[in-house]
Amino acid sequence: MGDYDNSITVAVPPARLFAYLSDVKNLPHYMPRLTSARPEGGDRVTVTAHIDPPDAPEQDVTSEAWIRVVEEGKSLEWGAPGPHDYHGRLHVAPGDSDGSSRLSVELHTESTEGGQVDHGLEEALEGIKHAVESAES
Repeated sequence: MGDYDNSITVAVPPARLFAYLSDVKNLPHYMPRLTSARPEGGDRVTVTAHIDPPDAPEQDVTSEAWIRVVEEGKSLEWGAPGPHDYHGRLHVAPGDSDGSSRLSVELHTESTEGGQVDHGLEEALEGIKHAVESAES
């Protein structure tokens, strides 16, 4: 349970990174277990993920989530209904060098061990970096 954060430098301009992240359809390109993300209108999104829980067989699960694009401040906020109070925020800022961006993520959840959450954040940030830099080439 708790709050987690991490950040990464991405070798694309902030506007390009924010535009990529703002397109919900790109979620499966950088979230390893997501197989689809479908906008449902407003801030509602239906996502499907392939999971392999330790106490059950591999399976695809579909759930509802919400994603808000906050143009002012270049942020993306998200969450999912349920008992875990799962929500977070991505923030895009100019990087240290010309043409790069600094991507920060904050996450709150009442579930999962800290090590798993930290690993998941690193995996998501690396996925975003790889996906958007590859799309830029």
